[in-house]
Amino acid sequence: MTYLRELHLDYVNISSSLPQSLANLSSLTSLSLSECILLGEFPSDIFLLPKIQAIDVSGNYILTGFLPNFRSGSSLKQLRLSSTNFSGELLDAIGNLKSLNFLDLSGTNFLGELPKSIGNLKSLNHLDLSGANFSGELPNSIGNLKSLSHLDLSGANFLGELPSSIGKLESLNTLYLRSTNFSGKLPDSIGNLNSLNYLELDSSKFSGEIPPSIGNLSQLTSLSLYGSNFHGQLPSTLGNIAKLTSLDLGNSLFSGKVPSSLGNLTQLEQLLLSNNNFEGRFPVSLTNITKLTQIDISGNQLKGSIPSEISRHTNLSFLALSQNSLTGAIPSVLYTMPSLSVLYLDQNQLTGPLQFQNISSSQLNFLALSGNKLDGPVPRSISNFTKLHKLYLSSINLKDKMELNIFFQVKELQLLDLSGNNLLVSKENINSTHPKFSYLYLSSCNLREFPDFLKAQNELDTLNLSNNKIEGKIPKWFCNVGKGTLQSLNLSFNLLSGFEQPLKVLPWKSIYILDLRSNMLQGSLPIPPLSTSYFFASNNNLTGKIPQMICNMNSLQVLDISNNRLNGHIPQCFGHFSSFLSVLNMRNNCFQGSIPKTFIKGCTLMTLDFSHNQIQGKIPRSLVQCRMLDVLNLGNNNMSDAFPFWLQSLPELRILVLHANRFHGPIWNPHTRFGFSKMHVIDLSHNNFSGKLPSEYFRTWNAMQMVPAKDKAQPEYMRIQSSYYYEDSMTVVNKGIEIFLVKILTIFTAIDLSNNRFDGEIPDTMGMLKDLIVLNLSSNSFTGHIPSSWGNLTELESLDLSRNKLLGEIPHQLLSLTFLAYLNLSNNQLMGLIPQGGQFWTFDNSSFEGNLGLCGPPLSKKCGYSEIPTFEPSKESSFGEWFNWKVVVIGYACGFVIGLVTGHVIISKRPNWFVRTFRVNL
Repeated sequence: MTYLRELHLDYVNISSSLPQSLANLSSLTSLSLSECILLGEFPSDIFLLPKIQAIDVSGNYILTGFLPNFRSGSSLKQLRLSSTNFSGELLDAIGNLKSLNFLDLSGTNFLGELPKSIGNLKSLNHLDLSGANFSGELPNSIGNLKSLSHLDLSGANFLGELPSSIGKLESLNTLYLRSTNFSGKLPDSIGNLNSLNYLELDSSKFSGEIPPSIGNLSQLTSLSLYGSNFHGQLPSTLGNIAKLTSLDLGNSLFSGKVPSSLGNLTQLEQLLLSNNNFEGRFPVSLTNITKLTQIDISGNQLKGSIPSEISRHTNLSFLALSQNSLTGAIPSVLYTMPSLSVLYLDQNQLTGPLQFQNISSSQLNFLALSGNKLDGPVPRSISNFTKLHKLYLSSINLKDKMELNIFFQVKELQLLDLSGNNLLVSKENINSTHPKFSYLYLSSCNLREFPDFLKAQNELDTLNLSNNKIEGKIPKWFCNVGKGTLQSLNLSFNLLSGFEQPLKVLPWKSIYILDLRSNMLQGSLPIPPLSTSYFFASNNNLTGKIPQMICNMNSLQVLDISNNRLNGHIPQCFGHFSSFLSVLNMRNNCFQGSIPKTFIKGCTLMTLDFSHNQIQGKIPRSLVQCRMLDVLNLGNNNMSDAFPFWLQSLPELRILVLHANRFHGPIWNPHTRFGFSKMHVIDLSHNNFSGKLPSEYFRTWNAMQMVPAKDKAQPEYMRIQSSYYYEDSMTVVNKGIEIFLVKILTIFTAIDLSNNRFDGEIPDTMGMLKDLIVLNLSSNSFTGHIPSSWGNLTELESLDLSRNKLLGEIPHQLLSLTFLAYLNLSNNQLMGLIPQGGQFWTFDNSSFEGNLGLCGPPLSKKCGYSEIPTFEPSKESSFGEWFNWKVVVIGYACGFVIGLVTGHVIISKRPNWFVRTFRVNL
């Protein structure tokens, strides 16, 4: 053993610590122990062995220890420590390893900064710091590594800007900066890397425009900036990178026209520009690049027609131009290009008739034309697509009915999407030669019955018949459609009343998603197969108790049976399901009894909605196990309990609704730590809560204190993180009107403590909640003044303080609330001049009535002043136009009120999408 030169035990499950005696192997030159599950402290003297040249202990995730002070003259050439847990800092002595040519520290947890002495490793050829936990900035000395050919900083925690010395790495061949935190612009010196072949900046945080010097990278073959924050126009110098074969700029913020200079990239094979803001016409110069195999410019703002010159791309296999504003007819040459197999033209404004001529040689196996304005009919020559597997023709705006049977002649078709068209289904004998579909989408096709051809479809994976007019009972034969293969079935938004054949358990044994929402289903709740993960049966007429068999379904992630007439007790097994259930929505039924008390450790619930039932008792303390709970809605029940202070310990809770129960007592406890740091909406209205609100209570409500950017192009909604198929909804009183939010914006915030017995002064600290949009403290016993700090609530749209005992003047600071569209201060003891100007000019008498001491417009009572000072709004705080809301509140069979509510609100100056998302419940 004394003369052992190499020791390689890779992937051997040692599961113990290394003996210290290894450090005595003075002749050892190579030690490789990767993925050995080493335990305990690593003998650091091994690094100091006189002849050691290569050490690999990577992939030992629970390894502990530290790196020593490397001595000068070390012979170490290769050091691999990736995915290890060496503790402490990487010492400056790393710079003594002058012979080192390969260093892999990826995924390590070293503390502190990367030593500047890293620049002393002049022989280093390969440096991998990806995913490393170093703090601080990347040292400028990195530029001294003149022999470096490979540098990977992907996912590392370095802050600050990328040092400009990076441009000194004259031997660098590959540079990976994916998912880095470097801020600021990409240094102009990047253009000095004359040997660079691969540059990847995907999902990085660089900003600004791409420096024109990037065109100097004459050896670059692959450039990827996917998902980055770069913006502005592309530099025309990109066209100078003559050897470029792959260019990926997708999912970024680029704008302007696609530079015609890209046509100079004659070696380019892959051009990916999707999901940016490029405008103008399709760049004809691209048709000069004959080696292109992939073009993706989808999700931009291209206009004009598709040039016929695109047929020059004889090697093109993938073309995506979807989600633009392209017009004109579809060039017929696209269907016959010799290599084209995938063609996305959906979601444009293309017009003209569909023409499929001379297509027998077509290589297309994927064709997406959905969302255009094409003329019909679909020609029968479509059957000549001999290789077509997937066809998307949804919502193509045909004036005539689309004949379904012509698609049966496309023999290789596996996926067919005709949703959103007026479909004609002819009665014909079922032909065994019909394609066996795997995916079939026929939603919103004006169907009135189940198509007969489905009887032969025994290989279906996905079937969507939603949003049709299919009525009556589901026929017996339909239960055999895809009986052994079907994973997703959507029959929602039809007129179905039940199943022709009564079934204890539905027959599709492989079903994963089953959607029966918004029909007229009667009788007991149908029980889906055990394989079901997503089950939707809301908005039907289901009655009776929940069958006990549902307790056998241990794969459920989402269960939504809201808006029915189900009754009885909530099964206790739902608490046991909480280790895999994300959504449990039983809103608007007639359930009685108490909430299950059996929520278990490891609970994964994110949404729990039992609102609008007849539930009694207390909130079970076991809910504290649900650390991922995001939405808790128990409103409109008969529950009687003190405020559950322990809810403050739930770290993800954003929506809490206890509205209209019999909860009582204070809502804070001096012995309980304040929480609710992520709270967006809290509704405790119509209960018997009492006591004062302490000034410290709102200091920890962090989510309401940070005003996010509300000028984004698209809204963001609260969505269950583990569920793509479910979005939360709720009812709120906003601007004096009950509104049903179909989707909940992440920027929507509300506090409703109305109709309780709170007293004392309103805390000034509520003025910290700068992101608050709705605040309702009406019908309590609050005293004292309206806090002047509320002038900071600049996002506020609705404020109701009516029916309290508030004193003094209305703070003039409220004039700064330029989004305030609803104000009710009636029935208090306020006095003095009503502030003049701003949004206060838009409120009528009803906002101030019942305050005998108030005077000035809009009240007829004058204040005795000859002139009343006014507040002139700036142009930046214009107040939009009036808009009338009419909201119908629909009740269910458990005694809910049916009524008509009318009112006025002002549409404030916000992005259009922000206003539209307050959708009315009709």
